[in-house]
Amino acid sequence: MRIAIVNTRCANLSSVKFAFERLGEQPVITANADDLKQAERVVLPGVGTAGEAMRALAELNLITTLSALEQPVLGICLGMQLLADSSTESRTDPVQGLGVISTEIKRLTNRDDMPLPHMGWNKTMVSDHPLFHGLVDPWFYYVHTYAAPVNDKAIAQCEYSQPFAAAIAENNFMGVQFHPERSGKEGARVLKNFMEMAC
Repeated sequence: MRIAIVNTRCANLSSVKFAFERLGEQPVITANADDLKQAERVVLPGVGTAGEAMRALAELNLITTLSALEQPVLGICLGMQLLADSSTESRTDPVQGLGVISTEIKRLTNRDDMPLPHMGWNKTMVSDHPLFHGLVDPWFYYVHTYAAPVNDKAIAQCEYSQPFAAAIAENNFMGVQFHPERSGKEGARVLKNFMEMAC
């Protein structure tokens, strides 16, 4: 299997699947641990809250499996946030993430009367990470209220009332805060680059 999309029960699975199909891929949506282990690449999408998504992964017995994957893994939006150590999205205790990228997810600061969530197209400064090969100051589509800080795990950054990590990476795990499946040709290029990375 070339690419597996994790069925987190709280994700825009169809739009992510169609985005890869437009690139000529045949992704499989699955919550089967063996499928995920055997896939050449894994995508972790997500919509909703970190707590809800982590509970779903726990119910599916996928937390250990996902954390131990050695092939390229791409988290999208909430999926990216789940790769982090924790999220402050809960009103009580922090939500523990998969802990495969050493960073924390925090609520954006509402400055200058800029409404939250951050929604819409925004210019993004990308690094020379293979995920952004061929892209210069691309515009991506965002919908989020929480984000990772700009630190040594950030491979791209954006600004909406404050700088934040538009993408993070550590070892074989990568995450993008924006929605590449909704970001036109430049988003498609990110997905294509992901598929062309060496395993």
